[in-house]
Amino acid sequence: MLITVEDVEAAAERIAEHVVRTPTVPSPGLSALLGAPVTAKLELLQRTGSFKARGATAKLLTLGEAERAAGVVAVSGGNHGIAVAVMAGALGVKATVVMPRSAPARAVDRAGAAGANVILADSMDDAFALVDEVREQGLTLVHPFDDPVVIAAQGTVGLEFAEDAGELTDVLVSIGGGGLVSGVAAALHARRPGVRIWGVETEGARAMSAALASGGPTPVELSSIVSTLSAPSASRLTYEHVSTLVADVLTVTDAEAVRGTLDLAEHAKLWAEPAAGCLLPAARQVLERVGEGARLGLVVCGGNATTADVTAWAERFGLR
Repeated sequence: MLITVEDVEAAAERIAEHVVRTPTVPSPGLSALLGAPVTAKLELLQRTGSFKARGATAKLLTLGEAERAAGVVAVSGGNHGIAVAVMAGALGVKATVVMPRSAPARAVDRAGAAGANVILADSMDDAFALVDEVREQGLTLVHPFDDPVVIAAQGTVGLEFAEDAGELTDVLVSIGGGGLVSGVAAALHARRPGVRIWGVETEGARAMSAALASGGPTPVELSSIVSTLSAPSASRLTYEHVSTLVADVLTVTDAEAVRGTLDLAEHAKLWAEPAAGCLLPAARQVLERVGEGARLGLVVCGGNATTADVTAWAERFGLR
């Protein structure tokens, strides 16, 4: 069931004209903060503000003429919806995006501004259920993670990281449903054998941790503020990748993720979202476990958070 590096290379060729090859840079600020060399892959500079443009583009480019005419539907906590809406608009495909009401207002607005039909559901569970109803109208599903085409395209992040970074021992990747970490792990295991891959979740969105504990995907109750990581369950496909290729999945609190967002701004000069901010507290866990000599790689997955969002979260958790 696992994708191969050849799948990732084919995806890279397919989407090259449509996405940005984002910078891979050493971060002196984060290296000083964490006490170990840090290299960051800046997917927050990707088209649509996150890595999601890669998978959305790859899937849209596979559509036949009849599928293009009928349109596509996506379910999202934010970034995937933006990516599908923007890239579908660029490729002349009608898109419907279903989001929970907890999704950031900016994400809802950007998807609508790109021309998508945006439907709001009461919860993420309801959003996934509603997508199944919309698909009955003949629309093609662009799933955020349960699709080998999407996973292979997200894996191009890892392919570029392998080609552009210096020496690395450990790479940290945020997990929602697991599409990004699955693709990145497949690419890095082929191109950088020996590098450990670590997944990161928030405590209120532990879909992959629950799957690993149960031996397969299982529904989880969502309570995290980090809507972009809030999948109601992993998929069998992403579970197989993570259980085979990822060293471990670490969890952090919402407050730690927001603190990480503030630290990325202050120490790395990066305006990221908590889905990326969670990497910093997780990096400290990795350093405690692996000891001296670690050289960290961080996939800074997205930057679609407003100053108002981050300020409100910081105040909620008493952060300064």
